[in-house]
Amino acid sequence: MPTDLRTILDLTVPVIVQIGQRRLAIEDVLSLSPGSILELPKHADEPLELLINNKKIGVGEAVKVGENFGIRIMSIGSARSRIKAMRDED
Repeated sequence: MPTDLRTILDLTVPVIVQIGQRRLAIEDVLSLSPGSILELPKHADEPLELLINNKKIGVGEAVKVGENFGIRIMSIGSARSRIKAMRDED
């Protein structure tokens, strides 16, 4: 494998597992404090979105791994679509 490609493949990118989204008025955001509960419009058994660069690349389900949470991938886009998601472009 060429060195340039190996360098690119060794880069790390943030992977986001999105449980849900909710829009709030600024007043409500400012009133959040430790212990506040923010209800999301999603059922606990619905799939979670897997994002790179805020672009959906797959879906999965929450799993427990020891004392941690994880995500079991249920479907994922092609290598090409995942690479495209890593670009800054829309």
